[in-house]
Amino acid sequence: MPDVRGPYWVSVRPDLAATLPDARLQLHHAAQFATAAGISYLAAEPDDSHTNLEWIASARALVSNVVPARSAFRVGVRVTDLSLIITDGAGAVRASYPLHGRSIAEATAWVRTQVVAAGADPTRYTLKRHFEIPPHAVASGADFDASDAPAFAQLSAWFGNGAAVLGAVAAANPGASAVRCWPHHFDIGSLLQLDASRSIGFGLEPGDHYYEEPYFYVSLSPAPAAGTDLGALAGGGSWHTRDWIGAVLPGSRLAAASAEQERQAHAFLESAIG
Repeated sequence: MPDVRGPYWVSVRPDLAATLPDARLQLHHAAQFATAAGISYLAAEPDDSHTNLEWIASARALVSNVVPARSAFRVGVRVTDLSLIITDGAGAVRASYPLHGRSIAEATAWVRTQVVAAGADPTRYTLKRHFEIPPHAVASGADFDASDAPAFAQLSAWFGNGAAVLGAVAAANPGASAVRCWPHHFDIGSLLQLDASRSIGFGLEPGDHYYEEPYFYVSLSPAPAAGTDLGALAGGGSWHTRDWIGAVLPGSRLAAASAEQERQAHAFLESAIG
């Protein structure tokens, strides 16, 4: 694999990687406002790609697919300050709505006013979805709380770094899909189809019940048989074997220096994909 490193890495704090679960869960629920745009206005795709989100680096946001209307729009969530945004089709921000101190019901009402302004039918906008996400008090009416600014800043850096690194790796591997965030598991990643029956998935998961911290992963489908010699991994990665088999690099294992963090992430991904 060619060297695809670049000057896009934002330094993260490995010592804070395990302190992000509450911010991550709130962000996961906030991202459903963007996914709702795809569910509400776009034709359903068999692979659920109508629900996925794109990282827009200039806005530091996860943003929906484009909704055609009198004035085409996208719905997104800006991670750094936990704000909803409305953008044009290219991703330029038109309006924003801080979620701190607001409920899902209040935020839904705001999105509908923006839908009207774009010339779409606001009654079609719904947060009903066909998948479950991890619970949080905001789903039961509690207000969003973005007071832990360092946590959201770290999540923004993780998503931005993930999108950039994974995008570079995808570009270096012909046949890899565009890097997108999938709102059910909330990972951002790409799929490399090797042939009709084999594929490699690689991405960044901001945290889950396996690892309560951001982690890079690489997995193979079909999964290797139990007991297969999987080989050594570079960059501090290790093999995960509980419930699924894949290579992982938890965020807490990254070096403290920013330049070394980027090298480590690339080394891990290159060795695992290889």
